[in-house]
Amino acid sequence: MFSMKTFVLMIVTMICTLSLKAQHQSFYDFTVKTIDGKAYPLSQLKGKKVLVVNVASKCGLTPQYAQLQELYEKYKDKNLVIIGFPANNFKGQEPGSNEEIAEFCSLTYNVSFPMMEKISVAGDDMAPLYKWLTTKRLNGKEDAPVQWNFQKFMIDENGKWVGFVAPKDSPFSEKIVTWLEKE
Repeated sequence: MFSMKTFVLMIVTMICTLSLKAQHQSFYDFTVKTIDGKAYPLSQLKGKKVLVVNVASKCGLTPQYAQLQELYEKYKDKNLVIIGFPANNFKGQEPGSNEEIAEFCSLTYNVSFPMMEKISVAGDDMAPLYKWLTTKRLNGKEDAPVQWNFQKFMIDENGKWVGFVAPKDSPFSEKIVTWLEKE
């Protein structure tokens, strides 16, 4: 038999565990800023699959913008939103201002998916959304530090972290396409 002390300890442990799990944030708890400085509550994306990508205009992987745009065109009517977050964390490969980045994306790749303001995706000044995307204790799933430009994070229709795809992997990787095709 359990002693009363053991029983109380078990109850307290269960309550604490449930409380910690309840504290996990959702993708929808964040508000970011668009590339032109407007508030963009991610809660407006409820019911959509979201691919979050940190991007850069002077990287060997920059041509992925074309693939991201193609993916967006193919799946936007099937509930996909791609969100680009310019970041200058890797060898200064995104040195431009928000205005310069917006112009580059529009003129060079005809980007029509939402672009957000330039942020930090690694280090001490990491944006809160990226802390959530990369930290298991916050996203409830997995630690996934950003390895380089064009790392892709998958968020489901309920604002839950699904997984990520490495920077060098195509936006049309099997992992992403399978996730998008899944009902």
